[in-house]
Amino acid sequence: MQNAAQPVDTGLPLVQLPAGKRNAVLGAVLLGLFLSALDQTVVGTALPRIVTDLSGNGYYTWVVTSYLLTSTVTVPIYGKFSDVYGRKVMLLIGIALFLAGSWLSGLSQNMTQLIVFRGLQGLGAGALFPISLAIIGDIFTPRERGRYQGFFGAVFGLSFLVGPFIGGWITDNISWRWVFYVNMPVGLIALAVIAAVLPNFHPPVRTSIRSLDYVGIVVFTAAVVPILLGLTNKGLTNSHGQLYAWTDLNVGGLILLGAVLIAVFIAVEARAAQPIIPLGLFRNRSFTVTNVAVFMISLGMFSAIIFLPRYYQAIRGISATQSGYMVWPLLVGLMGTSIGAGMLVSKVGRYKWLMVGAMVFFVLGSFLMTHIQTSTSDPMLWLWMFIMGIGIGPTMSVSTVVIQSSAQPAQLGVATSTMTFLRQMGGTIGLAIAGEFFSEQFAKKLPVELAANGVPPAVIKKFSAHGSATGQLTGVGLRAQLAHVLPAPLHSLIPHIVAGVYDAFALAIGQVFWLTVGAGVAAFLAMLVLPDLPLRGRVHGAATAADVIPGAEAPAQPAEGAALR
Repeated sequence: MQNAAQPVDTGLPLVQLPAGKRNAVLGAVLLGLFLSALDQTVVGTALPRIVTDLSGNGYYTWVVTSYLLTSTVTVPIYGKFSDVYGRKVMLLIGIALFLAGSWLSGLSQNMTQLIVFRGLQGLGAGALFPISLAIIGDIFTPRERGRYQGFFGAVFGLSFLVGPFIGGWITDNISWRWVFYVNMPVGLIALAVIAAVLPNFHPPVRTSIRSLDYVGIVVFTAAVVPILLGLTNKGLTNSHGQLYAWTDLNVGGLILLGAVLIAVFIAVEARAAQPIIPLGLFRNRSFTVTNVAVFMISLGMFSAIIFLPRYYQAIRGISATQSGYMVWPLLVGLMGTSIGAGMLVSKVGRYKWLMVGAMVFFVLGSFLMTHIQTSTSDPMLWLWMFIMGIGIGPTMSVSTVVIQSSAQPAQLGVATSTMTFLRQMGGTIGLAIAGEFFSEQFAKKLPVELAANGVPPAVIKKFSAHGSATGQLTGVGLRAQLAHVLPAPLHSLIPHIVAGVYDAFALAIGQVFWLTVGAGVAAFLAMLVLPDLPLRGRVHGAATAADVIPGAEAPAQPAEGAALR
């Protein structure tokens, strides 16, 4: 695969702003990004109370699914529209929709209203990540972008740290409705600053409304929705109380339908005048291999974020809210290296071996996690998490720099949104696969661990028959559940059964991390073939050798292999 030709670097950002205005835009964009990232963790903590108050346990998953569908499907669409109509108007629309959905969600009187309004909130959220990242690409040169893109990874990590606390405190001390209302002041500040400061510059490409790729938008939506629904259904149970199988029409059937429509979408995009995902982007090796790596890292990373809290809930017996704090070393490593790697890239103007080194840490941390047991001490587990976080951090900042530098200025928004979309899909697919794999491993290891802890075979069979041996077990209430299931003469075995369940649970989680190791190795191999082209432009306002006279006309197609702009 050959590198696509790159535009000549002017040494200047696409949009030039005074330092004060540029920092104001950066702050507002970071606020908007934090708003979106925080919302997901805050609402997740409050959901049990919400569905209880609205009598909607049967629709629990749809509160999450409606947001997931609309926020994922709209990502590439916003990216394309921001290239055509400009970042400012699309970001303002996105924030406005997000705030409207937040306010209405807080006012919801039943589950149907909440599901609809969460979908509206997702329609706005789909704009926040890709357009925010694209704005950084607009107002900073490639050498500068790394320094500021690093803050986006830090915002992501910070939201996971403070979100459960904020959501739990608001739900317990005020009302779950304020979980949604709390978005309003932050969002309105971001909206006001962006409206006042960010210039409504002319987008690189002007086109008429009639020439937009409406067929592509419809087919893309029709393809992604069944895939997301199928993956979501994989974690649900059927009418017999069993998890849906991959071969079930509600899972595999929907995913297959989506895959067929993806093929149709590719055919449509190949003929579209203004495709929402230009296929030509994938002819650039930097763009393609970076997206492959981002997809694989997300596939593995979200397994850690989900299953490590479950480990603490089951083995340590702490609450769901508290368990979220126990992954702090992973998030600290992620935030630190996201910022640090971005600054280093801005300083040296190179990125390949930094990314390769990050993948080594990611694979090493994941491998160490495969050894997790009930007896693993917290300091040891924190060290493993920290190593893993060191590997994840650079991918949050540097990958965005590479993606934006490999795209033409007219495709900056759609290039960034494609990466964001693949990152979200990687996480969704990874969770579905990991959930299935965990259930299989737990069912396989439970009888062995029960026997190892001295539980008689007859009791093991009886225990499993009553459905207690499922991957949904947590430390909270397990002893009471066993006391209810087992007859009184067998209550003396409860400590042995609990020990066996915990051992099997921990070992099954350890096996899940082999999937993360595999994903990390795939990302490592992708980074090995990443071209190491220098980033150019001004750093701290000092011109480099790549700078040209402002306003001078540059040729549109430089020689192949030219440095990234």
